[in-house]
Amino acid sequence: MVSDSRHYVGRYAPSPTGPLHFGSLVAAVASYLDARSQAGTWLLRMEDLDKPREMPGAADDILRTLAGFGFEWDGEVIYQSKRDQIYQAALDTLINMDLVYPCNCSRRDVIAIAHAGIEGPVYPGSCRSGMSKQRSTKAWRVKANAEHVIFNDFFQGSIDHHLKTDIGDFVIKRADGLFAYQLAVVVDDAEQGITHVVRGADLLNSTSRHVLLQYLLSLHSPHYAHIPLVTNAQGEKLSKQTNAAPVNVADAGHHLVKAFQFLGIDTQLYSSRDSLNNLWTQALQDWNMSHIPR
Repeated sequence: MVSDSRHYVGRYAPSPTGPLHFGSLVAAVASYLDARSQAGTWLLRMEDLDKPREMPGAADDILRTLAGFGFEWDGEVIYQSKRDQIYQAALDTLINMDLVYPCNCSRRDVIAIAHAGIEGPVYPGSCRSGMSKQRSTKAWRVKANAEHVIFNDFFQGSIDHHLKTDIGDFVIKRADGLFAYQLAVVVDDAEQGITHVVRGADLLNSTSRHVLLQYLLSLHSPHYAHIPLVTNAQGEKLSKQTNAAPVNVADAGHHLVKAFQFLGIDTQLYSSRDSLNNLWTQALQDWNMSHIPR
């Protein structure tokens, strides 16, 4: 990826909603190779904020699988579920600057008044002038006043989102008290000193929200690279929802070679029966993000 005057710090941040599947493995491999090829640090963060969606035991299973595939991460694993006080401090900062507001609209209310955006209904800001007295629970929304949020993605090029019409005022703390991914990932990336984010293209549209929050909180924006997604025969992203099969550590060499191939590495001279250490060593020598098929 593009060079940075700071020491390269990358990260992989899976959500423990199920076991590691091939699509998740590809994202991890791309992030890992890009960091290690530049003598960078590679951190691991478990994005376990959404407890209702979490699968019991999945976090430990993911860690065992990554270790079984030969990934070596730096430092301790960070768990978002243990960081509520840090996220609350960021929210308090935004509240004090009048950059967010409470909202007690229900999901049904939002659907009834919203127009379609790039990722679902766009909330028009109804509660900016005051909440309904019908409900006591409330979420917190960011005032998406920005006309345009523009960032450059290594793989996708220049991205320009009109936040007011494409996204709308978005939630950073839910009505059930859980902090939203959008706030947590920005706070965590800043605290961990992340300089480069390599992840799947399904998160590309979220990035404009991250860039806005980084600006509002006076935080540095990392370099981004959103790589193509692995899909099934129906063209659907591999996920728990599409019944993606978990990768088997017993076949780690086979899965790694397939991941390298997906990421544009010429693996004609690779052997899935080779040691994992040798496979990683060869892949690091051959890694070039520009070679990922578009």
